Amino acid sequence: MKLIFWLSLGLVFYTFLGYGIVLYILVRLKRVLGFSGRKPRRADDLLPSLSLVVAAYNEESIIETKIRNTLALDYPADRLRIIFVTDGSSDLTPQIVSSYPEVELMHAPERKGKIHAIHRVMEMVDSEIVVFTDANAILNQPALVLIAGHYADPLVGAVSGEKRVSLERSADATAGEGFYWKYESLLKKWDSELYSVVGAAGELFSVRRALYNPVPGDTILDDFMISMLIAGQGYRIVYEPDAYAVEDTSDSIKEELKRKVRIAAGGIQSVLRLLPLLNPLKFPVLFFQYVSHRVLRWTVTPFALVLALATNILICLGSPEPVYRLLLAGQVLFYAMALLGWWLERRAVKIKAFFVPYYFCMMNYSVLAGIFRFLSGNQSAVWEKAKRRDGAGG
Repeated sequence: MKLIFWLSLGLVFYTFLGYGIVLYILVRLKRVLGFSGRKPRRADDLLPSLSLVVAAYNEESIIETKIRNTLALDYPADRLRIIFVTDGSSDLTPQIVSSYPEVELMHAPERKGKIHAIHRVMEMVDSEIVVFTDANAILNQPALVLIAGHYADPLVGAVSGEKRVSLERSADATAGEGFYWKYESLLKKWDSELYSVVGAAGELFSVRRALYNPVPGDTILDDFMISMLIAGQGYRIVYEPDAYAVEDTSDSIKEELKRKVRIAAGGIQSVLRLLPLLNPLKFPVLFFQYVSHRVLRWTVTPFALVLALATNILICLGSPEPVYRLLLAGQVLFYAMALLGWWLERRAVKIKAFFVPYYFCMMNYSVLAGIFRFLSGNQSAVWEKAKRRDGAGG
């Protein structure tokens, strides 16, 4: 019983904190040993041809803001192509896009899902680099130049930008989303410096067109799968934190939970479809990063959280050892804070200190829910927008 408890607790600690510690140490060693050289960059006059693809579904409330933001981005005009794909949109999104001659509109009345729309675009794109970004994500002006510069390195197959969550108006449990992404961004920086980021996020990422492989139409996390298939070809996924996309937090914890459950269902699907990457002999460093940063979170760690609490209770019922009582008290206190965060969120009370444990518990609950949803076959690949604070979906 005690062995199960310590293994469960150790797994939880490693997944959420220990891996970050180990990663930091490895990156520091790499720097000391002189293996962290300067990143090759292309001069502006040598930047590759680039297509910027924006998938938008019923985004009439924000699409003009996105178009203006896109047109203001720095990149040589003779090497830039901007495409908005609005498949299935039943509002004014296609008409608004068509009113801007500087951008191309691709629209099909049938809604098959984002990945079908992306495949349709990729069939007609011939640029060296393709950048994908969400309709509700606002990019900083030099983002494209910063991303494209990394492709001077022939071993770079994909580049991921940084997702930043706007917290100015965040007053509920979704504030935890911002804290989570700050920590995630730090891990991604270290992942990239050690070897490769393990998957890109759809808010802002890019690929070499020649390395793009279409993923199945029922793929839930298409951005993650597309980038990891490139990593499986022996190329690196680089993280560029100075190229970023800003979006608002979810409109409510209910909307955030809906998004997280979908991601979790996609996570377990991705793990099952990317089994070749779980080969430590072929991909030693990538295997270590992938398992530590993604696979554990999407598979066993949420169950380990439940097991750690259950075994701790059973141990304390039959053991007077103070260390186990102290650890149980710590767990009970943490979950009590999470419950208090849930209670406060329902009453719109603004005490953010309780929302971090609440968000943590919600995030792990969503993994369990996502696993069961995927196994039951109830998760559609057609994306359902989570309402954001600006009224947009994402």
